[in-house]
Amino acid sequence: MNRVMRHDPLPPSLFTENRARLARLLPPRSVAIVNANDILPTNADGSILMRPNSDLFYLTGVEQEESILVLFPDADDEKMREVLFLREGNEHNELWEGHKLRKDEAQKLTGMTQIKWSQDFWGMLRRMICEADHVFINSNEHKRSSCEVETRDERFIREVQRRYPLHTYRRLAPLLHECRVVKSAAEIAVIQRACGLTGKAFKRVLKFTKPGKTETDVEAEFAHEFIRNRARFAYEPIVAAGKNACCLHYQENVAPLKDGQLLLLDVGSGYANYASDMTRTIPVNGKFSKRQRSIYDAVLRVLRASTQRLAPGVLPKDWQKAAEAQMTEELLKLGLLKPKDVKKQDPENPAVKKYFMHGLGHPIGLDVHDVGDTTKPMQAGWVMTVEPGIYIPKEEMAVRLEDTVLVTEKGPVNLMGKIPLEADEIEAAMR
Repeated sequence: MNRVMRHDPLPPSLFTENRARLARLLPPRSVAIVNANDILPTNADGSILMRPNSDLFYLTGVEQEESILVLFPDADDEKMREVLFLREGNEHNELWEGHKLRKDEAQKLTGMTQIKWSQDFWGMLRRMICEADHVFINSNEHKRSSCEVETRDERFIREVQRRYPLHTYRRLAPLLHECRVVKSAAEIAVIQRACGLTGKAFKRVLKFTKPGKTETDVEAEFAHEFIRNRARFAYEPIVAAGKNACCLHYQENVAPLKDGQLLLLDVGSGYANYASDMTRTIPVNGKFSKRQRSIYDAVLRVLRASTQRLAPGVLPKDWQKAAEAQMTEELLKLGLLKPKDVKKQDPENPAVKKYFMHGLGHPIGLDVHDVGDTTKPMQAGWVMTVEPGIYIPKEEMAVRLEDTVLVTEKGPVNLMGKIPLEADEIEAAMR
């Protein structure tokens, strides 16, 4: 159907309901506008394969460049309440770039009836915007975003405000974050599918890994399993042997695997644009040493307890503090921390941070570090990663373990519960 769609189509009811959820949050007489992402250049005449705009995909399922969604729930003309604008295919662009969505295909994909070509956008927007009081415009408001490249949204904001300077403009991102952080049953099913593919690839890697292979060889095993199942890496994979695992975002993935090392694997598949996120740490030779096993089991205990603490009403910062307190006790037992280190610690920089310096987890969905207000309590329907770790540069090793977990009223549901995790399971699979 769509030239970039390599996955099974998602039910249009998903996108219809997502638009309805957003519409319920809009104040009366509001227009909301969501753009596709740009196709980004590389060098010479090259370009990067476009990553669909997560907000546009959430609301429409569309993955095509130059697409624009306009929502105006209170429009007097019912045909103006939901309109999708698409780049029209022609002989030239389809020869060079491939198939463009036809109007009937877009209707089937999105559950929308009003599909227009992009050349009609500004004329139709005028009819809608002059009837509206508020204009909600989108932008990337993830707290950790550090994009230095001007986006399509930024260019659009400048142009629409130039054309209509007297309207009241408001931020769409907080409303979309509120919608997207709570996953529907259909979304959870897709994330579960991505988790299943990640587990399948990991089991392949357990049988493959041994001294003499390289980090690159292991990455290729994951790639083979993902691609043959019409999935992709949800993010750049981390395949880190020995001391490389002490670099939190190591991505070179080139070193040889040596006898006696641990291999940290932070890898997840993405299916239908939804992400999974898994970390496992395995012994290159198939057998944990006594020291490695003691550290592994310590991290696993924190992972298990932190998973059980995931519940509606829990503040993420309190969840983090509980994990740090437990990890402090584990580090004391391991001899990595001394009682005096804890007694004299700076509250702003607790002793545990020397060995466990990152966050315990994050929302995951259409983005690996998904949107959502993590200053608010968790709700049923949040999907969170849980990823404690211990990093010991002096011993040239690190252990991090991570699962993707659904928060429910009846307790956490580990979407990676079938993926080997216990040390004995890992060793048995590697044999």
